[in-house]
Amino acid sequence: MQAPRHIRLLRESGVLELAWDRQDVYRLPFRLLRGACPCAGCVEEMTGRRIYGPEDVPEDIAPVDAELVGNYALRIVWNDGHNTGLYTWEQLRALCDAEGAQQIA
Repeated sequence: MQAPRHIRLLRESGVLELAWDRQDVYRLPFRLLRGACPCAGCVEEMTGRRIYGPEDVPEDIAPVDAELVGNYALRIVWNDGHNTGLYTWEQLRALCDAEGAQQIA
């Protein structure tokens, strides 16, 4: 899957904005994003059962930093100290279709 055209952390709005193409722009709330972390600390590896989900995320969750990982993922460092989740383009695209995501264009 192709990387988003642009990625912006809109801290004041509490969302990650992703533009996949000219007519396809979404905003993912930070709580939704943090609650969907795919790492082994948040998802049980053997069963795929979610250990840490959106209901566990503090209201004031926010990214401290974010970086591209190769040409396939985004790593976010959260203000709760969590930094091990790699959000692949496929996962981010799927989250754009999830309840709580907002399509703005």
